[in-house]
Amino acid sequence: MIEINIRAVITDGIRYWEKMRIGYNAILLAIVLAVFAAHWPDSGSALSAEMIQGLFLLAVVANVFYCAAYIVDMVAQLSEFRKTWQRHRWILFAVGSTFASIIARFISMDMFGQVIQSAG
Repeated sequence: MIEINIRAVITDGIRYWEKMRIGYNAILLAIVLAVFAAHWPDSGSALSAEMIQGLFLLAVVANVFYCAAYIVDMVAQLSEFRKTWQRHRWILFAVGSTFASIIARFISMDMFGQVIQSAG
């Protein structure tokens, strides 16, 4: 049986996932900006205080969902597969980021696509 220090597991998880959060947010921001730019100039007319508040709320929700990775990471690190997990946890980041990217694209298309439909 391998003895694992809980404090070390938590510190390692925070160190890894908070560093990766920057990339996660950059990916989602790039997707929203790309959809916004693709629908320019119609998307510019959609900008309002409500739209910006909605985008902020969605960013917060995306970051709350990002925290689900912590649960998976902590459980895996507390197992006997800790070293293997630490080498391959980037896969969880890739899958989660891809999933979040798809959702961000659909929501962005809906938000900015409505402008084009109502303008036409």
